[in-house]
Amino acid sequence: MTTASARSDRRISPVFLGIAAVTAVSGWAVWTDTGYPYGLAVFVFVTGAWVVSLCLHEYAHARTALHSGDLSVGAKGYLTLNPLAYTHALLSIVLPVLFVIMGGIGLPGGAVFIERGRIHGRWKHSLISAAGPLTNVLFALVCTAPFWLHALDGVPREFRYALAFLALLQVTAAILNFLPVPGLDGYGVIEPWLSYRIRRKVEPFAQFGLIAVFAVLWIPGINHVFFDLVQGVLDSLGVSGLGTECGRAAYRFWENWNEEYPVCAFGP
Repeated sequence: MTTASARSDRRISPVFLGIAAVTAVSGWAVWTDTGYPYGLAVFVFVTGAWVVSLCLHEYAHARTALHSGDLSVGAKGYLTLNPLAYTHALLSIVLPVLFVIMGGIGLPGGAVFIERGRIHGRWKHSLISAAGPLTNVLFALVCTAPFWLHALDGVPREFRYALAFLALLQVTAAILNFLPVPGLDGYGVIEPWLSYRIRRKVEPFAQFGLIAVFAVLWIPGINHVFFDLVQGVLDSLGVSGLGTECGRAAYRFWENWNEEYPVCAFGP
């Protein structure tokens, strides 16, 4: 591979830059309260930021794989942050966005294809799988930094709500990704340490892992326990339940289409 080719394989994609630009502009609209109707700017900002986090999640997998020995990730476009380069763009981007719109769940998407045969060492395999959800953890810490640093003075109310809801998505994504379910990153962390016999038995179920998690979350009791856990994490980071609920309400602005000023607009 030539030096010029290697550089092009790692050049940030215009698609990603466009998404980041839209996110930044809509974030400014939320900050300055110029979005209309109420919540439209929040919707665009949170959705854009969520897609950015998905790209960074997959980039973390690819970058860690590169340093672990899989040099093929560059040629596949995984280092450009281009969401269209993923093995399953539908699973990686479209479905996670739909899940957010439908229920406010940061459900993990598909994964980049790593040539595991090029990588030697169980710790390296585990770290590659863990890199993605750790990115969600970092993203959640960034979103909640104004809350746990007590630096909310001067931050507009609607922007706080948007950050709170975005943080909720990142926390749910991190927790779900770390579940030891076949097909999710959590299983990828422990898989290298399992026996060959167990791995062979589990392998056929990997394609159904994401669907199974989504189905289980529809069970009211489990859904309640799960979101109590998520809110507990957010509470420890200074984000209240009111903040996340108001953020969700602003995000789903179409439910408040006939309300000029939703109740949360005047919340604390």
